[in-house]
Amino acid sequence: MKFFLRLLAVSAVIPMAFAQNTSNSAGNPSWWSKYQYLLKNGTEPNAGASASKIVGPNVDVSNECGPQSETFMAINTARPRGLAAGSNEIFRDPMRAYASSDGGASWSGTDAPLPAPIGNGSRFGSDPSLAFDSRGNLFYSYIVVFFGNGNGVNGTELAVAKSTDGGKSFPGATYFDFSGGSDHFNDKPMIAVDTGAASPFKDRIYVAWDAANGGSGGGGIRIAHSSDHGATFTTTRADDPHGPGRSIGAIPFVGPVGEVYVAWNDYSNNTIAFNRSLDGGVTWDKPAVIANKTLAFDIAIPAEFSRGALEYASCDADRSGGEHDGRLYCAWMDLTREGTTDIFVAYSDDRGSNWTAPQPVTDQLWFPVDRFNQWLAVDQSNGEVNVSFYDTRNDITGARYMTDIYFSQSDTGGNTWSLPNTRVTDVSSNEHDCGGVFPCTAINYGNQQGDYAGLASYGGVSHPVWTDSRKDQTPAAGCSRGLAMEEVFTALVK
Repeated sequence: MKFFLRLLAVSAVIPMAFAQNTSNSAGNPSWWSKYQYLLKNGTEPNAGASASKIVGPNVDVSNECGPQSETFMAINTARPRGLAAGSNEIFRDPMRAYASSDGGASWSGTDAPLPAPIGNGSRFGSDPSLAFDSRGNLFYSYIVVFFGNGNGVNGTELAVAKSTDGGKSFPGATYFDFSGGSDHFNDKPMIAVDTGAASPFKDRIYVAWDAANGGSGGGGIRIAHSSDHGATFTTTRADDPHGPGRSIGAIPFVGPVGEVYVAWNDYSNNTIAFNRSLDGGVTWDKPAVIANKTLAFDIAIPAEFSRGALEYASCDADRSGGEHDGRLYCAWMDLTREGTTDIFVAYSDDRGSNWTAPQPVTDQLWFPVDRFNQWLAVDQSNGEVNVSFYDTRNDITGARYMTDIYFSQSDTGGNTWSLPNTRVTDVSSNEHDCGGVFPCTAINYGNQQGDYAGLASYGGVSHPVWTDSRKDQTPAAGCSRGLAMEEVFTALVK
């Protein structure tokens, strides 16, 4: 979810500058469309339990009325057929969680918990991220946004819910770092767990996010750690505390012997920024730069013209014990010379002190193609580096509206990438006009595909997860609006 650059005080009325959902703006958070819907219409009824249906090689994970967006995937490496996923619910308050015990062939669905509202207001969750520890416990992180009935946003806080049954249920959650907005706004958390057998911080949990603030001294990149299995969290700051604090999309990842890293988009300096901690997240080095880039914050490409494709890093470390053990990888989207978007990767062999020049992981085609919402995952069983992303190469509208999920892999430590890329989706999606009708009432234009899509890999098998609109114009029994709208899909790639 995109961060809120300037948040007014608790009692303030929602400013007119944010009354419409605009794209390409640092001041437009990704949850804004959901906020406007819930404020006007209230929340939809409880979705209850759900189970997926297989659509060819693709699996409908959510199988639920209303739209979902912004997907994430985690794999239980102790039992690799155990998967967990999460997504934003757009017409409902809670976060949605999904669980599979058969390698992604079938799924159950449940809601993650939310705290009580503040006063007579309401609240909702946003920004899913999930990770398993070495014991098979699942941790689901997200933000909670509190708002009053017509009186603006009351604040935000971080949430980490714990499941001991692989994501089928979440008895409770830990809530921390509440902010009323006058200081900063908590946004876009991502989670990682140190599962290294040789790590002195084994099973320590890390949550990184951007504490957005428009002031010159506020905001910045925060990272919290928990050494008691998510019961409590201690927060530190990973970027320059004297810097401008204009950053978004922090991603934590862990090295083989307990090193913890975080990368983010510093859109003030237009870099992919980076920092590291060698003491379990207690103290941090001086921030460094992975790469300079062209695109600062986001871009309203045709396939995501309303939401805007966000600039962020997705990163992982090789903990496989193989040839490239300890190598760090980061992927991000950037502009090409032709004005389209592509996915680039760089790696480091010295704990992030130096990085290779960025290179694309995609097929370089002769016609214009946009790629966005990438995710990178290292297969810790063999060191293979995997990247999934949205891709418009199969568009038949002539305007780069239609998207598919594609997959690229490197078994050479990021030096070369599998070409041609593998198409994962068996049906293209059109989040622009539902195939010729604009506006299309089945598309939630405020969210479209969301800010990111997930990927998990282990044992030579990868599981991308994404938002798919193939059901946009399909009546769904029991849906109050008669449409299934955007669904969460996944597939197995090996």
